[in-house]
Amino acid sequence: MLAGAAVSAFLYAIADGVAIYFKISKDVSMWTAGGLIGTSWIQLQVIVPFIITGVFVALFLSRQLTILSLNEEVAVGLGQKTTQIKVILFIVIILLAGASVALVGNMAFIGLMIPHIVRAIVGTDYRFIIPMSAVIGATFMLLADTLGRTINAPFETPVVAIVAIMGLPFFLVIVRKGGREFK
Repeated sequence: MLAGAAVSAFLYAIADGVAIYFKISKDVSMWTAGGLIGTSWIQLQVIVPFIITGVFVALFLSRQLTILSLNEEVAVGLGQKTTQIKVILFIVIILLAGASVALVGNMAFIGLMIPHIVRAIVGTDYRFIIPMSAVIGATFMLLADTLGRTINAPFETPVVAIVAIMGLPFFLVIVRKGGREFK
């Protein structure tokens, strides 16, 4: 975890250095702060096909993912090609995470909170977890963005701050309970 934090701080410093050198620090700070304010319709036109493709592939493999989440030996016993499924899902995860970060910046707590909340509501079947995570995650993001725009109007509070205020306590509860609280 500490290594991840160190790498993250290093890459953040590089991004800031590049932004200052090329005089684009405002654009980079908007991206690193996260939020919907910098998102344009042109960006959506480019990114949405990747998101739709990733979601459809994830939904197509949701049954295999549910079986794989039980135990890899069980999945192999049921005839699944676990290596193939893992590789495809790994690519889908990279595609979806990259597309979402490209649009709104780094919103790590949403990716940590929403699946736990959804799993507590719909159970452990990924046929339901994946679409509900998309809907609830988008709704949560819109609510956080609206709150960020209205809490200190006419100034905008960064969405990442709103999400972190809600996400950090949630994450600490999950860590303390070992994930049992929301399964």
